[in-house]
Amino acid sequence: MPIPQLQPPVAAVREHTVSSPHGERLDPYYWLRDDERTNPEVLAYLRAENAYHAQHLAPVKPLEDQIYTEIVARLKQDDSTVPYRKNGYWYYIRFEPGREHPIFARREGSLDAPEQIMLDANEHSVGHEYYQIGEIDVSPNAEWLAFCEDTVGRRRYVLRFKNLRTGEILADTISDVEPDVAWANDNRTLLYIEKDPETLLGLRVRKHVLGSDPATDALIYEQTDTTLYTGIAKSKSDRFLFIHMEGTLTSEWRYADANDPALSFKVFLPGRRAHEYEVEHLHDRFIIRTNWQARNFRLMWVPIGKEASQDEWEDVVAHRDDTYIEDFEVFGQFIALSVRTGGLRKIGIQPLTHPGAAPATARPFFIASDEAAYTMFISANPEIDSEILRYSYSSLATPATVYDYNMRTGEKTLLKRDQVLGDFDPSNYETELMFAPARDGKRIPVSLIHRKDFVRDGSAPLLQYAYGSYGLSTDPGFSSARFSLIDRGFVYAIAHIRGGQEMGRAWYDDGRLLQKKNSFADFIDVTHFLVSRGYAHKEKVFAMGGSAGGLLMGAIANISPQDYRGIVAQVPFVDVVTTMLDDSIPLTTNEYDEWGNPRDGTSYDYMLSYSPYDNVRAQAYPAMLVTTGLWDSQVQYYEPAKWVAKLRALKTDRNPLLLRVDMEAGHGGKSGRFQRYR
Repeated sequence: MPIPQLQPPVAAVREHTVSSPHGERLDPYYWLRDDERTNPEVLAYLRAENAYHAQHLAPVKPLEDQIYTEIVARLKQDDSTVPYRKNGYWYYIRFEPGREHPIFARREGSLDAPEQIMLDANEHSVGHEYYQIGEIDVSPNAEWLAFCEDTVGRRRYVLRFKNLRTGEILADTISDVEPDVAWANDNRTLLYIEKDPETLLGLRVRKHVLGSDPATDALIYEQTDTTLYTGIAKSKSDRFLFIHMEGTLTSEWRYADANDPALSFKVFLPGRRAHEYEVEHLHDRFIIRTNWQARNFRLMWVPIGKEASQDEWEDVVAHRDDTYIEDFEVFGQFIALSVRTGGLRKIGIQPLTHPGAAPATARPFFIASDEAAYTMFISANPEIDSEILRYSYSSLATPATVYDYNMRTGEKTLLKRDQVLGDFDPSNYETELMFAPARDGKRIPVSLIHRKDFVRDGSAPLLQYAYGSYGLSTDPGFSSARFSLIDRGFVYAIAHIRGGQEMGRAWYDDGRLLQKKNSFADFIDVTHFLVSRGYAHKEKVFAMGGSAGGLLMGAIANISPQDYRGIVAQVPFVDVVTTMLDDSIPLTTNEYDEWGNPRDGTSYDYMLSYSPYDNVRAQAYPAMLVTTGLWDSQVQYYEPAKWVAKLRALKTDRNPLLLRVDMEAGHGGKSGRFQRYR
């Protein structure tokens, strides 16, 4: 007998009033919100969605299994990272065949020394559907390991301690912390950040002494401004500990001598709106990345103790209109710069003429590449007295490649290129970087890849991806999984839309707050450009984005549904106004400078005009796959669940609309190395 076909789940309509200073809105599916994740009716509805998803895709299950097998077969089972040296030890991460989680290991003195396994996440994951190591940090004397683990997927980490000499894991644990810790130089004291259990914001920096009761941990700093994120860092020199507070437009750093038993923190420079900065230590000075009178940031330095007076700050790397300084790494005689210019992420090297001095007019030189679209990252460089920079390079066609680069001689040494098993050959593919015209005259960078035998005749299917928020740029990096798509004839494109920082800080500012709709228009304009240039058939275009990129997917589905055959929205942020009105939801208050504060009438009206959930209407939509995680702490599961329920009720087409809820995971999906590819 044929299996009866399930009908799409239909969520009950229960009008709920969402109040604001600017009026009331009715939300018919608000009841799907269950903060405890225990309501039987809500869970039953989510499971019904999963059952419908599974049955609908059952006919293509053999293809799913085939593609999963292809993807996993490309992965090197016994892979490991390139070891780096710190305080006399070589540290690395490795994987064993068939096992899902990493092993953190080291060797003392040389790479030929016996291996010491610091932490085997496979052993710790036993009995947990989800397991993730968020941070590990070794004490300065290399005897203690602090590590943060999450067994739910909600990023509520537990801090634990291991004696690396004896192998003993201490009984004391500290719950509800950020995965962000730093050791003082006494090898007994550790700074950590305590989360608020409701908002999940890290608000309190505490000091734990090994062997003491965590209930007595001293409060070092408490954050009262809930629009800021709090973090901890240690200088590369190991001389200072930092507490830093970051918002979209504001920074404040504090520092303390890591040898000071009291850990008395001093404000580096009081935070003020529209000034962002970060601090590192080198020689007798602090190095500062700052946007003070420098929209794309510059590097400055100041003698220790004089930092509070900006008149004492001097340029090390001057501001440039065509180059955005994203990050930097200090060495005794060089500074390595991670920059964005021409739509690409590159690495520049700034020589220091002698310790403690560098002319502001000296321009950094860039490490060269032979490919059109690529990305470079500064890797682990823990030793400050070195002239060797370790960095990673990849492109859409080139697997992640690790180099050591001699900043004095320019000599480059290949250390590792990720191995892709099977018949993968990068020469079979071609990457391109082009600029699509936006409707307002801007030029939008587009990175794409296709097979070399691809013919640009307007017949191919296209998968177009973008993110475009928070100033986070989507780099054209390598993914072996994509080739199961590309080898079946797809063109894969990344639209570097406004809201990221691929083209500098102005590119970000033009895609947030009251300019957010530029992100959506850019994505649609890239689609029209690629179709008009013959890269895709107009009826074979698919779009994909996740989290804030899922907001993008929801917006284009409402604005321009006819341009897409299908849309994949992963953990999508789609209920913008209701979420931003609720400061009990994790992350909300930190996001006012990104989306706007809906208590302001102008911001409220603008957000309401594009919020995907609020703008669903009776029209035809593309085929859509929506994914979420029950324990997601970044975008709560009920946003996509409500969105799908409303789409089902209003859409006029017969295209598939599927919701997949991972009942054991959060924002990042499955935690296992292989599981996540499912």
